[in-house]
Amino acid sequence: MEVITTHINADFDAMGSMIAARKLYPKAVLVFPGSQERTLREFFINSTVYIYGFKRLRDINVSKVTRLVLVDTRQASRIGKFVEILDKPGLEVHIYDHHPDSDEDIPGTQSVIRPVGSTVTLLTKILRERNIAIDAEEATIMSLGIFEDTGSFTFNSTTPEDFEAAAYLLRSGADLNAVSDMVTQELTAEQISLLNELILSAHKYTIQGVDVCVTSISIDKYVGDFAVLVHKLRDIENLDVVFALARMEDRIYLVARSRIPEVNVGTVASQFGGGGHPTAASASIKDLTLVQTESKLLDVLRSHVHPYPTAENLMTSPAIFTEPDLSMGEAELTMVRYNINAMPVLENGAIIGLITRQVLEKAVFHGLEQHTVREFMNSDFPMVSPTATMLEIQTHLVERHQRILPVVENGKVLGVITRRDLLDFMLDDRIGEPREIFEETSLGHWSKRKNIQSVIAEQLPKDIINKLKDLGKRAETLGYKAYAVGGFVRDLLLRRPNLDIDIVVEGNAIEFAKSFAEHYGIQYRLHKKFNTAMLIFPDQLRVDVASARFEYYQHPAALPIVEFSSLKMDLYRRDFTINTLSISLNPDEFGHLIDFFSGQRDIKEKVIRVLHNLSFVEDPTRILRAVRFEQRFGFRIGKQTAALIRNAVRMGLIQKLGGRRFLHEIQLILEEEDPMPPLRRMAEFSVLPALAAGLVFDGKMESLFERLKQVISWYRLSFLDEPLDRWWVYLLALFSNLPHDEVEQACARLLLTGGRVERMLWTYENTGKLLRGMFARTDLKPSEIYRALLPFQPEELLFLMGKAEKEEIRRAVSHYFNRYRNVHTELRGKDLKAMGVPPGPIYRRLLDELLDARLNSEVRNRQQELDFLLANHPELATDPAAVACAPGPTC
Repeated sequence: MEVITTHINADFDAMGSMIAARKLYPKAVLVFPGSQERTLREFFINSTVYIYGFKRLRDINVSKVTRLVLVDTRQASRIGKFVEILDKPGLEVHIYDHHPDSDEDIPGTQSVIRPVGSTVTLLTKILRERNIAIDAEEATIMSLGIFEDTGSFTFNSTTPEDFEAAAYLLRSGADLNAVSDMVTQELTAEQISLLNELILSAHKYTIQGVDVCVTSISIDKYVGDFAVLVHKLRDIENLDVVFALARMEDRIYLVARSRIPEVNVGTVASQFGGGGHPTAASASIKDLTLVQTESKLLDVLRSHVHPYPTAENLMTSPAIFTEPDLSMGEAELTMVRYNINAMPVLENGAIIGLITRQVLEKAVFHGLEQHTVREFMNSDFPMVSPTATMLEIQTHLVERHQRILPVVENGKVLGVITRRDLLDFMLDDRIGEPREIFEETSLGHWSKRKNIQSVIAEQLPKDIINKLKDLGKRAETLGYKAYAVGGFVRDLLLRRPNLDIDIVVEGNAIEFAKSFAEHYGIQYRLHKKFNTAMLIFPDQLRVDVASARFEYYQHPAALPIVEFSSLKMDLYRRDFTINTLSISLNPDEFGHLIDFFSGQRDIKEKVIRVLHNLSFVEDPTRILRAVRFEQRFGFRIGKQTAALIRNAVRMGLIQKLGGRRFLHEIQLILEEEDPMPPLRRMAEFSVLPALAAGLVFDGKMESLFERLKQVISWYRLSFLDEPLDRWWVYLLALFSNLPHDEVEQACARLLLTGGRVERMLWTYENTGKLLRGMFARTDLKPSEIYRALLPFQPEELLFLMGKAEKEEIRRAVSHYFNRYRNVHTELRGKDLKAMGVPPGPIYRRLLDELLDARLNSEVRNRQQELDFLLANHPELATDPAAVACAPGPTC
């Protein structure tokens, strides 16, 4: 079977080329390997293209393909499922493409590759040369490909052959009205809105003197014609180079355009699994967040925009080496002789390992100098080719801490690159200053800053604004920069009240806090160990101050190690993009919102996103915070962030959390106004079994929580001045269906105190007894309810009310709260003493009898209490001492 196919996200050039190729291979089946651009799908619906017999990938058996015809691509990563048959014996691969070469190009049995503006152009030439006729509809579809890929003949990649092909197609009956309708469609309202977002989020970078614009947007659904929007942006802003990123659904789309030879956007796109031309390219990216994609893009640009040297230019050659069967002592002497710290190990001219001076010195120290190099060399190491870029070299030598990097071609070691070689390049020997490799500037609306003084004036009390201004003034005096950060800024934009103010200073937080407190005459507390402080104002407002810092984790779920840093690095350590916003407080910039990581966009879109893919690996408590923030703000967790949560849970990282940190996050969730949604999400993410294997949040548990939510609301409204540990009520409910041993395990997991654990188990036992026993009766006296409920704490009684499915039981407990628990007798022990009753345990018994009578409305005042005692204990009137012996047989 013959199949004609193209690249994923096929455009008009791809489709037109497939139809042209069908003229050359009339028996072939037309198959798209994946999705098409939106305009292409609309074109399918509104035209007669279906008559060409396009098939869906799922409708064919790829294993039966004997000839694969590839048009408009030859990259293995862009042909979808067809990549699986490339190694099939006997498969013919015919290629027609106009894209530049790439490292992952598929070798073709037959290839026609020319640097023209579109693939349709080269196929049209072949059809003309073979005198193969085409009809008007075919000519129209093919023309669409040429017009789209040449930008209606305005792109730098346009060639004379493209004009000639278009002229031939026009003579063959191409309908230019149809072409115009498809190529120059008016933007929809949604597209205009997205274009505006692209303009507002655009940021300018100057890389080796070349201005590059990078912009990004985030939308939940797929929006087609994104490339058209990027063209519009380029024309409106008159940009030479633009890279646009769009998060749509579960992936990132990259579209790039360049008007200058210094920036080959096709090469840049290839680093993301995409491709294209030097002037126009695209890529579809999975498994990276928008923040990570932009960060990686900047890294790639650093090594592709300017004329960095390649590995061949940087390497030291010839390489000093050792052999595997030489002794460690001999190898050490070689390093000492040549004053080097690492060298390759060669066997028969081929590199088989690396050895470092540290390893050699330790071996000699331990008396192993006679052992061979082969026994201790590192055989797992990276190598690069002579054409390797600076990005590759830096990755190995700096990020991966490689001491030496072999440069190899055809199995032969040409030389080595050391860290010193890299540093020598980075340092300009003439002036002794680091060479400017990468420079970032912010101009106009490309800046990631926004003045929000109007929002501040609208949302914050005037005295708070003045305090923030004072903080900025003091920072300015000290030569520091001060910023309000975190949840305070987030909630300000959300119009939610929050005066929990955190300040970050680019400087010494301790010095700043002392200076501010002394200048304004307020109190302060210092935490020198963490270089943080707290300012305490006369109105008891407390403001936390910290130095900008960077955190790193030595292993998953560990507590972070803290070092000083800049504001951007400080914000990068935060949990979610919505918490990375900051407001400048210094006088010249007061009220400027700083947004490095698109937090504004995510607040607008109501989405929770992490900053990088290792976020939950480093700190699994962020999983719990994600579900809490999601439900508190009515947001949703982004698709990729949700996938990262599931992956972290599968890795068992929740189990590695310290008990106190776990408990703290659980308490915060259970203190939410409605903890059910976050608990439901925890169950969806399989987080709850990390507390206890049998812990579930099913329909039965939700019903219990719903009842508890109601009784807690009733209690808080009824007893405004009484404290309540709401989280404890819900925790009692959450663990209530677990076996005794799992309850103890869950409590131990959270490091609950022994008293808490005992109280929890006591509550389960005694609420069960009441529900199965006494409360099964319908003739309960108030005194019986009082005596039964008196040992319980308020939280435990609310739990009991939630567990009770009968309204009568809940009513009985509410009566206890409202009526019974505050009932007292008017007679006291001193009254009994005045009556002549000797002090002793009898006092408690007599007063309890009186209290029961009072609860049961048998007595209502002091006189009735006296009458009750005399009626039930007549001996009080004649021999009060005798009552002390009753009812026993002896005194």
